[in-house]
Amino acid sequence: MPDQSPVLLTPRVIRVFVSSTFRDMKEERDHLVKFVFPQLRNLCEHRGVVGGEVEHGVITYQARLCVLPTGGTRVRDGDRIGVQGADSALLLLAAATNFRNFRDVSGDPEAIAVEQLSKAARKDYVGLRNAHVQEHQRLFNRVSLTLPKPESIDLPTEQRLTNMGKGRDDPALAALLFQFGRYLLISSSRPGTQPPNLQGIWCGDANPAWDSKYTTNINLQMNYYPVDVANLGECIEPLGRFCEDLSVTGGWAARHCFGARGWTLNFNTDQWCAIWPLGGEIAFWSTWPTGGAWLCNMLWNHYQFTGDRDFLNRIYPLMKSSAEFFLDTLQEHPKYKYLVTCPSSSPENRHHKIEGKEGALQPSIGAGPTMDNQILREHFDACAAAAKELGVDAAFAQQVAAARARLAPTPVGRYGQIQEWLEDWDDPKDKHRHVSQLYGLYPGCEITPDTTPDLVKAARVTLEHRGLASTGWSTAWKIAFLARMRDGETANRIVQYFLNYRPIHPEDRGEGAGKGGVYPDLFSSCPPMQIDANFGACAGIAEMLLQSYAGEIHLLPAIPASWPWGEVKGLCARGGFEVDIVWRDGRLANAVIRSKLGRPCVVRCGDERLRLETQAGHAYAIGYSGNLFRRDDRPQ
Repeated sequence: MPDQSPVLLTPRVIRVFVSSTFRDMKEERDHLVKFVFPQLRNLCEHRGVVGGEVEHGVITYQARLCVLPTGGTRVRDGDRIGVQGADSALLLLAAATNFRNFRDVSGDPEAIAVEQLSKAARKDYVGLRNAHVQEHQRLFNRVSLTLPKPESIDLPTEQRLTNMGKGRDDPALAALLFQFGRYLLISSSRPGTQPPNLQGIWCGDANPAWDSKYTTNINLQMNYYPVDVANLGECIEPLGRFCEDLSVTGGWAARHCFGARGWTLNFNTDQWCAIWPLGGEIAFWSTWPTGGAWLCNMLWNHYQFTGDRDFLNRIYPLMKSSAEFFLDTLQEHPKYKYLVTCPSSSPENRHHKIEGKEGALQPSIGAGPTMDNQILREHFDACAAAAKELGVDAAFAQQVAAARARLAPTPVGRYGQIQEWLEDWDDPKDKHRHVSQLYGLYPGCEITPDTTPDLVKAARVTLEHRGLASTGWSTAWKIAFLARMRDGETANRIVQYFLNYRPIHPEDRGEGAGKGGVYPDLFSSCPPMQIDANFGACAGIAEMLLQSYAGEIHLLPAIPASWPWGEVKGLCARGGFEVDIVWRDGRLANAVIRSKLGRPCVVRCGDERLRLETQAGHAYAIGYSGNLFRRDDRPQ
C-alpha cells in the first residue's frame, strides 16, 4: 500500500499555491524552483509535520500535508520526495492552532489537523472539487448582475484596468467588482470563523500594516456593509459571535474605566478582544466610545432584512447592554444642554491644527461629535424597537427614547456643510479620509432626499470639501453616499476612480487621491492592501441598484447614463424580500418581488409607488410604463 503519512508544507508554500498567478510557464517554473522545491525538501526532513509556538505568545500551531498518488507510489530519497508510476497525485493540506476564543487556547492543533486530513482523504480530487464548487455556488449564485459590456470584455482584468487608467470606461468591471466583493465575503466570513480583519485571510505578512487588526471606527463595519443586500445573510454569524466576545472585555472596560454598566468599544481591537481605552499618543485615536453601538446597529440591520426572531433574541442583550453604557455615561453639555458623549472624538481627525505638533498630538478630543449622535439615535431607536418586538423591557425602552430626544441634531455649519463636531470647527480645506459626520447618510438612515433635503444638500458640501477620490475604503464609502443622494452619475464617477479611472478631476482630489483603488487582481489598496474597500464598493454598487432603508423598496435609485441597460437578480430588501430588476434605455422594464415573510411593502421607481400586500413564499411581477403596475403573483 502506498505510504500515505503526512509530509510538511510551510506557510510560504501555502501562499504560493493559493495566491499566485503566473503569466506563463517560465514564470511558474522559476517561482517553483526558487520557493517551492526547497520547502518540499524541508518537508521530508521533518517527516511531514510543521508545528511550533508563536514567539512570546500562547498560540501553538501545526500543519500537515498528505501526498496521495493515484496509480503509483510515493517515495522518499534523502531530502527529496517523489511520486513514481502515478497518473496523478493529490496534495491535501491541513493547518490548525490551539485558539478557540479569546479566553480559551486549549485546542489541540494536531488532533484538528489529523481529523481534517482524515475527512478530506475520504474523497478523491473530483469529489473534493465538486463539493467545494457546490458549497460556493450555493451562496454565490443567489445574485447575478449584468451591465453593458465593452469590446474589451475578453481582455484580462489587468488590461481592462489599464484601459480604465487611460480614460476608457468599462461598466462590466463594476459588475465584476460587485461580485468579487461577494466572493471575498463568502471566502472569509462563514459560520465558525473569525470575522475578516484589515487584510482578511489574504494577509501575507508576519508583521502586516496596522497589525492586520480590527479597526472598528469604519473598517470592520465596512467588511459587512454588503452582507444582507448582497444575499449573504448567514455570513454575518462571525460578527455576531465576535460582538458577544467583545461585550465581555467591553464590560470590563465599562466598569473599570468608566464606572458604568454595559459595554463599550473604541477604535481598535484584535482576536483577543483588547478593548480598553489606550493612553499616550494613541489617545488621539482611541478616545471614541461608540464602536460597539455601531456594531449593534449592524446586527439590528440584519434583523430588519431577515425577521429572524432567534437572531434577535440572541443580539438583544448585546444591544441593551450597549445602550445601558450610554445611559450611564452621557453628560449634559453645560452650554447647549444636550446629552453628549464626553470625552470622545470624530474618528482619526483633529478639530484644530497646532503648528509644530505631530499628528497624534493635535487636538481631537471633544464632546458630542456628530457621528456619535447619529449612531446613538439609531442605536436607541433600535433598542426600543427590539424591546417592543420581543415584548420586554418597557421601562428601558422609555429610558432610551428619553435619552434619544436629548441628543444634538445633525448641525449645519457656516459653510453650508454638515458639521463634524458640535461646535462649528470644520475647515473647508480639510481633505481627511474619514467622513464620519455623514454616518447618518450611509450606513445610517436618518438623512434622506425626501425627509431631510437640506441635510442632503449640506452632505454634498461636505463631500465637495473632502473630495471624492481618497484612500481605498474612503472612496468606496462615498459610492454609497452619492447613491443615497440618488446621484448616479457622481456615484459612478467614484466607482470609476476606484477602478483606477484617470484623470481624477482636480476638485475631486481628497487625501490619498490616486493611491486608493485596486491592484491588478482587484484587491483594494488603502494603500497598502486592505480588504474593506472591496466590501464597501460592493455595497455601494448595490445601493445604486436598490435601496430599502426608508420604508420603501426603491428600484434603480442611482443608475448612471453609462448603464443604459442591465439586469440584477437576487438582491435583498428590508422586510424579508428578494428583488429582481431589468431595465432598458435607462428605465425600469420589469421587476419581481419575492416575499419571504409575508409583510406588506411599498415598491418605488422614480416618484411612482405601488403598495403590495404579500404572502410568504409568493413572487410579485411588477411592470412599468410611466407608472408602476402589478402583473401577477404566484407561488415561488
